[in-house]
Amino acid sequence: MQTLPDLPATATATDILRAGLQAADGPVSLACSFSVEDVAIIDLAAEAKLPIGIFALDTGRLNEETYQCAEAVRERYRLPIDWYFPERQAVEALERQKGLFSFFESLENRHECCRIRKVEPLGRALTGLAGWVTGLRREQSVTRALLAPLELDQPHGGIVKINPLIDWSEARLWAYAEERRLPVNRLHRQGYPSIGCAPCTRAVKPGEHPRAGRWWWEDPEHKECGLHK
Repeated sequence: MQTLPDLPATATATDILRAGLQAADGPVSLACSFSVEDVAIIDLAAEAKLPIGIFALDTGRLNEETYQCAEAVRERYRLPIDWYFPERQAVEALERQKGLFSFFESLENRHECCRIRKVEPLGRALTGLAGWVTGLRREQSVTRALLAPLELDQPHGGIVKINPLIDWSEARLWAYAEERRLPVNRLHRQGYPSIGCAPCTRAVKPGEHPRAGRWWWEDPEHKECGLHK
């Protein structure tokens, strides 16, 4: 079984990316939702000239602002973005049988929608990769508190999962974004610290947890879509 290197507590995000690339020893791509975290990683990788690809999942329910940010990123960094879409027949069957908002009706239905629109396309996106990069941070939610900088992603064939921003605070993240003048999704400035599909994301109120706007009708321990198991 593959073992991962032990990283010192002083390892920077770039150090984690480099160690992850070395451990993967093959093609690695960033799963990009065009959050401020993901754009920061793209900037870090570009600055260090690291060979990391970019792929994105177009669920069919994204905000217009997300597409605008994606285009701004593509133009600034001159990097190709590999877009993956849900299987047409699965989406058509879901909407014909359960309507357009079945995810509001139960946790099971919401997971079904996420599985069709996100999880299955992710599986295709990861095919052939030796590792993938995420913008996950420990402080984002209770479901992410035990993350490690480098992990073996067993549900996806044991490839290396790289979490370079794991210990970054929101303040540090935004300081970096301001310093580097990163292209940022405009919804972040409108009270959306976490951005997903348009129907499943709302702005948060002052003092609310940053993930409170994601699937806000569910309990905190359920607020994942299946991409990160």
